[in-house]
Amino acid sequence: MTMLKSATLNREVKKQRRRRYQAGSLQKRKNGKHWVWVGFWWEEGSRRAKTLGKVMDMSKGDALAALGKLLQPVNVEAVKPVERRWTLAELIDEAYLPYCRRKWKESTTSTTVDRIEYHIIRDLGKMEIRNISREMLQRYLERKTKEGLSHSVVHHLRWDLRAILRFAFQDGLVDLNAGESLFTPGVPGPRSREVLTAEQVQQILKVLGLREQLFVRLAIFSGMRPGEIIGLQWRHVHDDHVDIEQRIYRGKLDRPKTTRSRRQAAISPDTQTTLKLWREQTFSGDPGSWLFPSDALTTPVGRDNLWRRNIEPPLKAIKLDWATFQIMRRTHASLSRKAGIDPKLVADQLGHGIGVNLDTYTIADLEQRLAAVNTLEQSLASATIN
Repeated sequence: MTMLKSATLNREVKKQRRRRYQAGSLQKRKNGKHWVWVGFWWEEGSRRAKTLGKVMDMSKGDALAALGKLLQPVNVEAVKPVERRWTLAELIDEAYLPYCRRKWKESTTSTTVDRIEYHIIRDLGKMEIRNISREMLQRYLERKTKEGLSHSVVHHLRWDLRAILRFAFQDGLVDLNAGESLFTPGVPGPRSREVLTAEQVQQILKVLGLREQLFVRLAIFSGMRPGEIIGLQWRHVHDDHVDIEQRIYRGKLDRPKTTRSRRQAAISPDTQTTLKLWREQTFSGDPGSWLFPSDALTTPVGRDNLWRRNIEPPLKAIKLDWATFQIMRRTHASLSRKAGIDPKLVADQLGHGIGVNLDTYTIADLEQRLAAVNTLEQSLASATIN
């Protein structure tokens, strides 16, 4: 049924594309005892004919004028531009992605294009965008959730659909953006909110080798992302800070994640000492060489390989293998907050806004919250007495 509908649609489009302004043709034919003028023209893919009048009553000029008047509405339709009926796949491939690639980073392009092609184009690509409704898209997201996709992937699909249909709406291809009000179904999976204590940080540093200890120090004490650490070359390293100008994402050299991510990250005194020891052991004198090279020396070490082979095993032995790089970065924000460091300074060190620092990365422990409620209670009691 779908194939038949598609074939019919293609024929209709071809008919529309063949439309031309036409003058028609005029012939004199005998009808019974009389000669008549007959006009001929094409309409909707078929040849049409109509008797215009008797030759004895109408000159050829009058017959041509009558034919022209008859063809006037047909020619009005003929000169109208043919409206293209875009499918979702055509819109994405021919307009949306070529435009977005001009502004997206390489890392964004690779993940987003893969997701759109694997899910949206494969599932919905043949649909005409004018036939797509909000209810249909919402059911689609709910189906993807039931198929077992993670909350994060479905949430990104919702974002993709909204952006694609907003693009179509802005270009006047649809009257309404059917994706604007979509919501991500289901409940997001549990997010780890754990942070390391000061004692656990010291435990980790004691069981790691020099290279891994330096890597973890940059993550915990300097708050750097693993891709930023791996992307460091010796030219970025200074006595008391490192310049974060690039990162490694999925094995490729890329720009920092955001504008704020391009920054100078301060290095603590003990990290400076560790870095000096590492320099003495590994620095070849080439400022363009990697701070943490792979075995080949010409490429940086792989993040996953470093974690799986050199960091996770010793952490597992002390039951701290749950302390991922993300938790180390969160530990930097939380312990800095506990130490009374200005949140703005912490945010600048981490390379994001102060709101993200406080809402996402900073976790107040029970001791801090007890102190807070005690302070509040004392202040209210003092006010009552006064």
